[in-house]
Amino acid sequence: MASYNLIGQLLSKSIIESAIAPITCTQAETSHALKQFYQHWNLTTEQKIQDWCLRYCLTQEQLELFATRKLRVEKFKQITWGHQLESYFLKYKRNFDQVIYSLIRTENRGTANELFFRITEGEQSFAELAREYSQGTEAHTSGIIGPVELGTINPNFAQLLCTRQVGIVQPPVPFGESWVILRVEKFITAQLDNFMRQRLLQKNFETWFQQQLNQLSPEEKTWMGIIP
Repeated sequence: MASYNLIGQLLSKSIIESAIAPITCTQAETSHALKQFYQHWNLTTEQKIQDWCLRYCLTQEQLELFATRKLRVEKFKQITWGHQLESYFLKYKRNFDQVIYSLIRTENRGTANELFFRITEGEQSFAELAREYSQGTEAHTSGIIGPVELGTINPNFAQLLCTRQVGIVQPPVPFGESWVILRVEKFITAQLDNFMRQRLLQKNFETWFQQQLNQLSPEEKTWMGIIP
């Protein structure tokens, strides 16, 4: 196992297996999971199923646990964190809100002021000037950036965006080593829909798993690749 670098994988799986051990599935859920499993592995006959189990030394009970593993992990997530999702979402909602904005950045203050004047006077559009003068990747998208989650943006820059009125070109402001001209195009409010619920469950699961890894012995962490 060591030569094939499998010990880390075994430890990883054992952590999850221990957590989901108490989780059970209904007969209907198990039957559905088995059906999907058989389809995935092209086990179209009873003989093929028996041969497959014999090949991997699996009993029927072990096969059912194998087939329902993903479902039991999802149930574990729901049981452990499902009741916390609404409060968690409300606490961090701003990080999930998205923004679309236009940006022009230049290292020269005088250039920034000149470009702002051209936009406000209607001499050239924001998009035209962004393509010609902006010194970032936004030059390739006519200055448009987003939609992007506020939580993924530099906090100071996110705050800057949140204080801007939608559709209004703002005078140049210094940010980092550049002068930036901003126009917020749209704010998109995050919703606690099914996609977001699944995302938050996964995020909590990953945090929990990392905590479990932190509790491993130094030797186990070495096997997991956590310690060089």
